[in-house]
Amino acid sequence: MNASDARRIAASYWFEREVADTADDILDENLAPTPAGPPQAVGQMESRGTWVEILVDQAVRRGDFDNLPLAGRPLPDLDFNDPDWWVKGMVRREGLSGEGMIPEALQLRVEDERMHEHLDTLRNEYRVRDTLAEFNRRVVEARRQLAGGPPVVTPLRDIDAEVAGWHERRAERALTQVPTQRPGWLARLLGR
Repeated sequence: MNASDARRIAASYWFEREVADTADDILDENLAPTPAGPPQAVGQMESRGTWVEILVDQAVRRGDFDNLPLAGRPLPDLDFNDPDWWVKGMVRREGLSGEGMIPEALQLRVEDERMHEHLDTLRNEYRVRDTLAEFNRRVVEARRQLAGGPPVVTPLRDIDAEVAGWHERRAERALTQVPTQRPGWLARLLGR
């Protein structure tokens, strides 16, 4: 045993003795906060545990843990058997839709299924062509990606065929809609 080991043993002995003698005194003195950090005893985790216990006891006596939300009740929606419990909780808390969190291959599949509905909301052929070209560009880019994930099985869209289908659906909607007759400008002006 060298001199530095003897000093460490003596220092830890005196520190533990001091902590044991003054722990009750510290708790009873007007609940003054303890130093900002754990004791610097080298290799003595027990003394750090004592320091933490002292801090917790002081906080309990000050009432820092009184009237906390969910006090005395289990924490809601905690399923630690699910490895993604924290992600699902964040999505629920933040009200996220999840569309930006799925891989690009799956996102493209979802968009492919909803493409006709989206195209029907567009008003002119230029926007339809632009939307289809952007979709095809994203499919090609996803196929080139080598980052892993599910395979990209979404087919490319034939722009001319899709535009023709868009025109047909638009003509069908125009036939099924009842035309509403707007009053002329004079009737609108007079409020009739």
